[in-house]
Amino acid sequence: MKTLGQKRKMVDKSHERLSVVRQCEILDIHRSGIYYEPVGESPLNLELMRLMDGHYLEHPYKGAERMHTWLTMDKGFKVSKNRIGRLYYKVMGLRSVLPGPSTSKPGKGDGHRVYPYLLRGLEVTRPNQVWAADITYIPLSGGFLYLVAIIDLYSRFVVGWSVSNTMDAAWCEGVLAEAVERHGKPEILNTDQGSQFTSSVFTESVLDNGIRLSMDGKGRCIDNVFIERLWWSVKYEDVYIKEYRDGWELEDGLISYFEKYNHERRHQAIGNMRPADRFFSFEPSRKPPIEEASKEKNLNLIEA
Repeated sequence: MKTLGQKRKMVDKSHERLSVVRQCEILDIHRSGIYYEPVGESPLNLELMRLMDGHYLEHPYKGAERMHTWLTMDKGFKVSKNRIGRLYYKVMGLRSVLPGPSTSKPGKGDGHRVYPYLLRGLEVTRPNQVWAADITYIPLSGGFLYLVAIIDLYSRFVVGWSVSNTMDAAWCEGVLAEAVERHGKPEILNTDQGSQFTSSVFTESVLDNGIRLSMDGKGRCIDNVFIERLWWSVKYEDVYIKEYRDGWELEDGLISYFEKYNHERRHQAIGNMRPADRFFSFEPSRKPPIEEASKEKNLNLIEA
């Protein structure tokens, strides 16, 4: 069975008889995942977003107001707070790690629900115990796209990702479905409170798979710190260096990057192991706590 990425590569934008939409229907993929034409903004807005994106990675505690101060007083731009607020919150999907206004607001009305944060004090001891998902802005020549990724917290292994020019709930659900099909399901999936993740399209898919859903506290992307670190790596080690021209070039580059990230790049935080080695070669040295407690109670055979 072909993966979602392989199916996307089969789409021919120049096909004489089949539209992109019809090809997506035949391949059973969501069309937002192959709409790689960069989202357009004015040249000034694109420059402002590029600057904010890099500055935010170094100063994630800054909200839109402090970004406006930095851009006007330190960088010399004559722009309004409203312009920066729209780009920061609505277009780029940024939010300060400090409590306060958040861009990742749940959708209003029926079908949107926020779930409690389940990771506080939780010890992550094995693969597929906790996954985390998030969306980030990716600058391109003359525009930008969005990248969604899902990471296994124990191993830092990226279990799924996709790029699109829309932040669509069905797009995120499709990436999760492919990750579950390829790697099994996690016990817990952690996200922020963005409308894509609070949508019934996404939450029902998670719960129907028997996965517990956890969501960051409002305005606290630090709750999802591991995937925020992934964004830093992706951008500084690849995107900013390559300066991709369009979505097709971006996807080709990210395929290579994530392959190296998962299978070649050693991570100090996990004992200088490679994510794939830690994810696929896991051998528990001891039973999970629940099983141990049961064994101690019933058989008193727990090893010291």
